[in-house]
Amino acid sequence: MNYRALLVAPIVVAFASPASAESARDILIGSAFTVTDKAAALASIDRAIKAADAAIARDPADQDAKLQRALAISYRGKLKRNRSDVVASRKAFEAVAAADPRNAEAQLAVGCWHLGSVIELGGLVAGTMLGAKKAAGFKALDRAVALGGNRPFIPAVAAMHRIQIDPSDVAATTRLAEAAVKGSATTQADRVMQKYAAALLVPLRKGNGAAAAKLAKLLLPFGRVK
Repeated sequence: MNYRALLVAPIVVAFASPASAESARDILIGSAFTVTDKAAALASIDRAIKAADAAIARDPADQDAKLQRALAISYRGKLKRNRSDVVASRKAFEAVAAADPRNAEAQLAVGCWHLGSVIELGGLVAGTMLGAKKAAGFKALDRAVALGGNRPFIPAVAAMHRIQIDPSDVAATTRLAEAAVKGSATTQADRVMQKYAAALLVPLRKGNGAAAAKLAKLLLPFGRVK
């Protein structure tokens, strides 16, 4: 399978959207899966933060703008290895999740923050430096999947984190990826992640968890930035 073509092709539509310059969500979708240059990635993240700030200024109750802002800050923290950004993003994710406990994306963000930190730093360092915990990550991830309905985005992202945490966890990851492939893709993010879940199933169905984990790292937002 041509993974490089798969990584690039699904995002083209996002750049054609006239709203992409205004919406923090669309800015992130339009860059998170195509940009490979660190400076370009950080520039797009800065644009997304400014777009989110503008949306929040217009409507202080805009929870989606707050979530997208937190995501952008978390991406910036990861790319720049900035602890203050990483910690700030966790607090923001938890605030959005507390405001609406049934917000599947907020629960997913909380879960991915914990598990992503463990993946990046290892359990001991992530726990000591950031307070990240695998148990909390899995709990939030499972809640996100339960709340996400038929959306491919949620189980796809969950699968990509699960297999990186434990490359031997092929069965559970396969179930999540299959749920994503069978889901109803109504948004650009859903369509992208549904296609990526299908790609992840190739090594998973061969029982190759290590290859699936390596691919999952590339498929996640800004996963190919160097």
